[in-house]
Amino acid sequence: MEQNFPIVPGQDELFDRQVLQHYSVNPAYAHDLYFLQVELLKLQKHIFEHGLRLAIIFEGRDTAGKGGAIFRFSQFLNPRHYRVVALGKPSEVEKGQWYFQRYIQELPNAGEIVFFDRSWYNRAVVEPVMGFCTREQYELFMEQAPLFEKMIIDDGIILFKFWFSIDMEVQRHRIDDRLTDPLKQWKVSPIDLLAQEKWNDFTHYKNLMYKRTSVPYSPWVIIKGNIREAARIAAMRYVLNKIEYAGKSAALNRPGPEILREY
Repeated sequence: MEQNFPIVPGQDELFDRQVLQHYSVNPAYAHDLYFLQVELLKLQKHIFEHGLRLAIIFEGRDTAGKGGAIFRFSQFLNPRHYRVVALGKPSEVEKGQWYFQRYIQELPNAGEIVFFDRSWYNRAVVEPVMGFCTREQYELFMEQAPLFEKMIIDDGIILFKFWFSIDMEVQRHRIDDRLTDPLKQWKVSPIDLLAQEKWNDFTHYKNLMYKRTSVPYSPWVIIKGNIREAARIAAMRYVLNKIEYAGKSAALNRPGPEILREY
């Protein structure tokens, strides 16, 4: 349902556009989102009652929509039974540890869902592009990542790996939007400001990551993220279709290949 906003004296055109951008909702999107969030509550109940462990990785270029997708996934879930993990740069102690060590302690406990807003795959793309790791560290990670994931999957963790893909022009527009919107300026980092300059480097390492770490038991799921709403809906549908749970709706469609595919 459309929302009406009072006209406030002194509001400029930019402010008005930002208000509408933050709060206007496409009715078709709202309908799909409500339906899928209800299904996610059923899934969460099933995971809790059966002591399952679910981890979902959200990766992608800066501004690709990772945080927004996580918010819609978790918006109405019981906060006691899920966590969002968004680790900062490692401490001096963590730098001396096995690379995966600080992520292991964040893996889901029985009955819990964990959403990773970026993950151990920082070392596959961001770190080599920005010079934050050595060539030897990168190569070791690329060898170990599929083995690490096999271990946690064999132990019972359900793992999904999403890569939200956007076009260069879309990223440029979103970075500019963050720089001018007071509610988004906190999101801008030095890496964001270099994202366009290093676009081809990110593409090179992203493709290597697909090739070397997408395996049958842990595939990369690539989602076209130019339209945020469509990307969120596709990600939700993918997860819900992959796990059986009590009360699953017969109307739950699979995302189409035009928006989502496994590498």
